[in-house]
Amino acid sequence: ALLTPFTALFVHGSWLHLLGNLLFLYVFGAMAEERMGRAHFALFYVGCGYLALVCYAAVHADSEQTLVGASGAISAVLGAFLYLFPRARVTSLFPFLFFLPLRFPAWIVLVFWFGLQWAAAQAADAGPGVAYLAHVAGFAAGFLYAWGRYRGRSRV
Repeated sequence: ALLTPFTALFVHGSWLHLLGNLLFLYVFGAMAEERMGRAHFALFYVGCGYLALVCYAAVHADSEQTLVGASGAISAVLGAFLYLFPRARVTSLFPFLFFLPLRFPAWIVLVFWFGLQWAAAQAADAGPGVAYLAHVAGFAAGFLYAWGRYRGRSRV
């Protein structure tokens, strides 16, 4: 039972779920991994992903739905990135603007994303779907970890 959250980090509900997580990991994970170091990043990733899944499972303890995916761990990477690289810029594609690529400060994109996850977690029922609460818990864990570990050091 203790290994279930760990193994859930490597199983995804669909190809779209896997590709979405890989895209976020590619955009935000490389710089965070470079800053933390490979081994440290791997432990951070697994630890925060485990924590995010356990938080979601604790709140929805009566649910019989299968909980899979690395979204909580990916969200932790986003939270750490926000703390470590507050002035970084990212390119985003917006479908409602005909997929026009626009560059924004990462903090705007990440705070907006977190707000969407928070709102969705408040509105979500216990039925099948996206574990928004795992996203919120992972993001918060990643940000707080980076704040605690790298506080007082120069941020990029």
